[in-house]
Amino acid sequence: MSMKLSARSQRGNPYATLEKMQNGHATTVYLGEGPGLLSSPTPSSEETQSTTSQGAEGKGVPSGMWVNGREASGLPWEEVARLLVTDTNSGLPSREVMTRRQVIGYNEFSEAEDDPLWKKYLGQFKEPLILLLLASAFVSLCMSQFDDAVVITLAIVIVATVAFIQELRTDKALEELKKQVPVTCMCLRDGNVNEYQARELVPGDIVHLNIGDRVPADLRLFEANDLSIDESSFTGETEPADKNNNLVTTSTYGTSGSLANVAYMGTFVRTGRGKGIVISTGEKSQFGELFKMMMEEEAPRTPLQKNMDELAKKLSIFSFCFIGVVFALGLYQGIPIHKIFNIAVSLAVAAIPEGLPIVVTMTLCLGIRRMAQRSALVKGLHTVETLGCVTTVCSDKTGTLTKNEMTVTSIITSEGDECHVTGVGYSSDGCIVFEGGYSDLANEAVTKLLETGAVCNNAEIVGDQLLGQPTEGAILAAAIKHGVYNARDKYQRLEEMPFSSENKKMSVKIRNKKTGEVEWLVKGSVEAVLASCTQYNQSMATLPLSQEKCQQIMSACIDRGRQGLRVVGIARGPSTSELSYMGMVGIMDPPREGARSSVTTLQSTGVSVKMVTGDAQETACAIAQAVGLRVGPGTVYSGDQVDSMDERVLLGIIQDATVFYRVSPRHKLRIVKALQDRGEIVSMTGDGVNDVVALKRSDIGIAMGKMGSAVSKEAADMILNDDNFTTILAAIEEGKCIYHNITNFVQFQVSTSLVALSLIALSTLFGLPSPLNPMQILLINVIMDGPPALTLGMEPIDEDVKVQPPRDTKKDLITPKIIRNCVISAAVIICGTMWVFRSEMMDGVVTARDTTMTFSCFVMYDMFNAMSCRSEGKSVLEIGLTTNWYLFIALTATIGCLLGVVYLPFLQWVFQTEGLHITDWIYLLCLTSTVLLVSELRKFLDRRQEYSKGILKKGFWVSKKSAKANWMDAV
Repeated sequence: MSMKLSARSQRGNPYATLEKMQNGHATTVYLGEGPGLLSSPTPSSEETQSTTSQGAEGKGVPSGMWVNGREASGLPWEEVARLLVTDTNSGLPSREVMTRRQVIGYNEFSEAEDDPLWKKYLGQFKEPLILLLLASAFVSLCMSQFDDAVVITLAIVIVATVAFIQELRTDKALEELKKQVPVTCMCLRDGNVNEYQARELVPGDIVHLNIGDRVPADLRLFEANDLSIDESSFTGETEPADKNNNLVTTSTYGTSGSLANVAYMGTFVRTGRGKGIVISTGEKSQFGELFKMMMEEEAPRTPLQKNMDELAKKLSIFSFCFIGVVFALGLYQGIPIHKIFNIAVSLAVAAIPEGLPIVVTMTLCLGIRRMAQRSALVKGLHTVETLGCVTTVCSDKTGTLTKNEMTVTSIITSEGDECHVTGVGYSSDGCIVFEGGYSDLANEAVTKLLETGAVCNNAEIVGDQLLGQPTEGAILAAAIKHGVYNARDKYQRLEEMPFSSENKKMSVKIRNKKTGEVEWLVKGSVEAVLASCTQYNQSMATLPLSQEKCQQIMSACIDRGRQGLRVVGIARGPSTSELSYMGMVGIMDPPREGARSSVTTLQSTGVSVKMVTGDAQETACAIAQAVGLRVGPGTVYSGDQVDSMDERVLLGIIQDATVFYRVSPRHKLRIVKALQDRGEIVSMTGDGVNDVVALKRSDIGIAMGKMGSAVSKEAADMILNDDNFTTILAAIEEGKCIYHNITNFVQFQVSTSLVALSLIALSTLFGLPSPLNPMQILLINVIMDGPPALTLGMEPIDEDVKVQPPRDTKKDLITPKIIRNCVISAAVIICGTMWVFRSEMMDGVVTARDTTMTFSCFVMYDMFNAMSCRSEGKSVLEIGLTTNWYLFIALTATIGCLLGVVYLPFLQWVFQTEGLHITDWIYLLCLTSTVLLVSELRKFLDRRQEYSKGILKKGFWVSKKSAKANWMDAV
């Protein structure tokens, strides 16, 4: 072993480094210039040899100014203090802190620098369909078709601006969420304990922890007094982890990855006090490792983005093919080449639906707004639609399906009375339900039991917030639900014997303030409590506790344990060896209200739900069964089992699996990737730091707004402000509705484009006068098509759409069925419009009346077509004429605009129109309504065919016999 001293200068600050060579590995400790460091003892060669040999798993001490949790846990805290050159009695000198921070940096994560506003705005123009529209505008400009160029450019600017504003609003909401993260801690420096910003911590700082604190960095504890820390955000464990300062050996590593002598950044102190040495900060912490894993994962493009990309590609191909066809027909007709080229390119540009990006953007923005009203913050525009494609929801248990608040759900008194407790968490909402019927005797037994549990208790509930152990908080909340308030005020506490892992019970000696009677109150594991009991209460009498009675009590305890409950026994008596058994309470972190019904609804619509948790098997399975997940052979797997599987085996079992327990972030990532490899659209929910990597990788990452960690909110695509699983169901329904409305608009836009193209192409190629003048065409594109098309995206959620299975993301946005519907509608409109044009132009001369009748006919056809496109399969009468008020107002405005163009003198001059007689309007009304009648007939025939085949009705398959009956009912 060798040792050498070298000098280093970094960022202009001289540093000395002590490099120790052990078995070819260098361990570097930076020595600053502060007086505290210079006076601190430097380890000798013998000490270094000893320290290295005690490193976790024989790896030796780590290099640099950081020590990771596993290595620090395997070293005595005194050695960790020597390695980091710090003094646990006085802390680091301020000068040394500044020196270390200049080299190490702040205790924070290096996030990507936010783009300036102008760059964010230009980023909206990257989508393929937007680029195609830009190309169309450029071609129109080159061909001096300035009206088309202006319209297309205006559409692009609207889309980019709306998306940009929505992104800014989402960023602002996220900034508000980030402000909720605590940023201070109590730290010992220069011999004094003061409050400092957590970002200013450096390795070697001494941090003091108290109840209610969030741990500001990874700490190696050197003092722990009744210290327990809630690590559910890391491990998924509901119960807080008890902490101490003892050495952790390889054999004592926990299955959940938690270390008893290390406190992790971002966790929460539930009880007790502690002191620790900062061993890792920022990205070197356990928190930071997960953050780096998250940053390495790429978020996939949404299905709608892929659909739009594919649509842009097909529209490009269609434009070139259309140019070729028109060019060939023009040559056949003997039209000059330059004229043919101009016509072909103009029609190809017109074929690109410039209104599609606007409607899609506005529809998605409306969906985000509606989701915000339903307590869900959606970050990206396309995210909300993707929810309608989700085929698998991988849900974390703690804090998502459950509230992460321990709750007494079951009570069994020594009298044999069994009770069920309603309500979830630490609020007073709920009551005690006596399963065998209410009686004064049973009520008195429950009251006495809960009073004992509330007095033998160190927790406090302030405004539904718990200060103390979750188990004690659950008992206290149950007592409050039963009307046992301020029970401690009746007694004076004389002595306390705290709970420990050895005795497994807590004992409190109290004196009744009124009677002066002295008693011992005890709660703990049922087995430990029974060992100190000599009697039990029965019908207001005290009876000896027999072996048979003990076996009955233990049998009930084991039964509750199998249900995933943590069972606590309660007793009281004159001494700790002469207790009277009073009963037991079953405690768990129960499912949220509505979680089961939401899971059932999701499953009925073809969405698979899987629980992915770091909790134990018994608890995970109990909650899974409680929310309606199937639990049995071949459905429950541990993280270790996932580790032992290769990719082929994992792909084979992933479909039927419903519960994964004791999983780490690495396991969650593998599960998400395996599901995606099977073609699933995966939504991952979570609230903890251990969820962030899977949240980023999944198609839709969903974080909790109230209880979720800041980094989980950063990684997620959607944030549930109410932390309620049922909001996911609402979001999926919203996503289905959005896509449904987009397809309705596409059908309307494509049919309208087909009509416009066909009219101009037919009249040009066959030498006919144009049925519409340029100003009328511009008005149809901008005003007549615009508002009705936009309001199709505002159609309310269809109840039948809610229960449909997730859409097949492999299918194109424009399906063969939509093309068929468009062709049918376009054929009716083309025939009717050309009929009006030819019948009006009998003399061979195009007059103002001819174009007015043709223009009015086209606009009215469009209005009826918009009404028929509100639903692909439902009749307008079934939907209701006024259920979409936005469309009703748009059509009314369109009629007003049409009448103004026809009758106002100035507009008559601009658009070359003239007034029409009332008989003309009646004639046009009867003619143009045929497109709606044909559409209704088509929908009726489609439903008849579906019913005859036993196709899905309202989300459920029906038999052919019942389908026929349903069809007869529909007729």
